[in-house]
Amino acid sequence: MKTTPWPYPLWIAHRGAGKLAPENTLAAFRLGASHGYRGFECDAKLSADGIPFLLHDATLERTSSGQGTASSLTWSALSRLDAGGWHSRAFAGEPLATLAGLAAYCIRNGYALNIEIKPTPGDEVATGAKIATEVARLWAGQAVPPLLSSFSPEALRAARDADARWPRALLLDGLREGWFDEATALGCVAVVTNHQAMDAAVIARLHGAGLRALVYTVNDEPSAQRLLALGIDGIITDTVDRFSPAAPQG
Repeated sequence: MKTTPWPYPLWIAHRGAGKLAPENTLAAFRLGASHGYRGFECDAKLSADGIPFLLHDATLERTSSGQGTASSLTWSALSRLDAGGWHSRAFAGEPLATLAGLAAYCIRNGYALNIEIKPTPGDEVATGAKIATEVARLWAGQAVPPLLSSFSPEALRAARDADARWPRALLLDGLREGWFDEATALGCVAVVTNHQAMDAAVIARLHGAGLRALVYTVNDEPSAQRLLALGIDGIITDTVDRFSPAAPQG
């Protein structure tokens, strides 16, 4: 079976600029873009009043000045937090970003986006559905839609049921039993694994079914070269200062 057309770049900057800037902030995406990246990954969840915003953790302490569960606060409260000072003084005062704000930035610059649906535990269905409907609003009429990925089959199923037009990818830390059937049942166009779990057999199985193979988070040259030689379709990396997306590959 032939794979469907794939509009996304090979190199994808993790959470904007990896670890060089406060993750999931617009400052990080601008820094990633300054290193030549045209494809980005982010984490999206819901505020208490249903606004999709960017944050990896369920709680606020690690990457903001806030405390407690992020989904318990309204966007009005979340928007007043400092999401940059934890990283370095240079980014102090950087706010949390909304999905709408990142969409505007990516669309205006022609950047591709992989949105990881990162629900607070218990919010899987609501988060998947809301992000799919927001994508429909924010990317209406755009040639390259975002790729929606998640470790949560429930969130992906909810996204599909809310609006099946948007491409989906199953995220896997390891190849659990039934992973392939799970991805195909969800109507996924791709599977994204921990890079250590990806090998020639997995890529062949995915490509044979018309799916794409992506990996996270590749930060060293030997791992990158191994995957490039195998014909990987996407590499998510923190080291945007080490890997040039414009360099010849292979």
